Amino acid sequence: MIYLDHNATTPPAPEAVAAMNRCLTETWGNPSSLHAYGQQARAAMEHARLALAALIHAPAANILFTGSATEATNQLLLAPLLGASSGPRHLITSAIEHPCVLEPARVLESHGWSVTRLGADAEGRVDPHSVADAIRPETALVSVMLANNDTGVIQPIREIAEIARRCGVPMHTDAVQAVGRIPVDFEALGVDFLTLSAHKFYGPKGAGALAFRDGHAIAPLLFGGGQERTLRAGTENLPGICGLGAAAELAQREMADDAVRIAALRDRLQAGLLSAFPDARVNGGRAPRVPGTLNIAFPGIDAVAAVMRLDLAGIAAATTSACSTAKREPPHALVAMGLAPELAKASLRFSLGRATTEAEIDETLASLITLVPLLRNR
Repeated sequence: MIYLDHNATTPPAPEAVAAMNRCLTETWGNPSSLHAYGQQARAAMEHARLALAALIHAPAANILFTGSATEATNQLLLAPLLGASSGPRHLITSAIEHPCVLEPARVLESHGWSVTRLGADAEGRVDPHSVADAIRPETALVSVMLANNDTGVIQPIREIAEIARRCGVPMHTDAVQAVGRIPVDFEALGVDFLTLSAHKFYGPKGAGALAFRDGHAIAPLLFGGGQERTLRAGTENLPGICGLGAAAELAQREMADDAVRIAALRDRLQAGLLSAFPDARVNGGRAPRVPGTLNIAFPGIDAVAAVMRLDLAGIAAATTSACSTAKREPPHALVAMGLAPELAKASLRFSLGRATTEAEIDETLASLITLVPLLRNR
């Protein structure tokens, strides 16, 4: 089977699995316990926190472990609803965001907040000037993703964060599709909050994190014990956290070389498809992208049918975010870029990873050269 859906999830690296196994068999104590078992577990957890801090250039003390990036983002966006209702109640985000931002935004609206959803240009980039124009005295937060899960397009987050800072508005970025794939420097980006998920960079599912800047209070979403400095109640998922830490260490060692090789494979697939199908369109192809993502539209096909046929041929691809697949609607990020719904529904997403080979790319290209004309003639 050829796996080209790394934006949905990555296979856990052997190093991450080994770290999780050590946690399950050796450092299985409760990190909150004062005895030796607990302190061994606490040390393992803090080692993972330091590894993640080194990967994203954030203070270790300002990293909060969560169960996923979705949980981390929901905590950031929705926890204020549990507090006082006074204060700023306007959110600025973009129409290309992952549902983990868009759905909480709808919840905020249902509680009386105002939400501005910025569009994107034809290449899928949010214009920083549109953020500046949208900021109001009551703006509480700006949230724009670092890299889009459908197109891989990298957003101008540093410029957007600078605008938000000048206006005194906190800035959040969903960095799920960027961390472990491209260099991510929390300090240099200038954002106040950053969320991520381990299973997008060869760690386990069920482990995420929220990084935050000094001077910003984080409200808890879960209440109970005093774990994670009272910011997230519940005994920590230590195996998942240890797997995240191991994946972060691996990314630090291998990310640069991986990026060069994976980008070359992505470009090989892209060039082959454009040569075979001159009317195909690479969505976001003129913008900076993360190395492994190719989103390409083939006019006249049904992308869902294409994914199913590719699966029968032993190739795993996608149409959009795994979180949105069941809706059978055109990918919202592509529509926000100005694609007609028919072209958005004809778009396939190939996301390559560490184990992808040149032979797999050539086999995928050959399959598509056969498949696309068949789908167009249906």
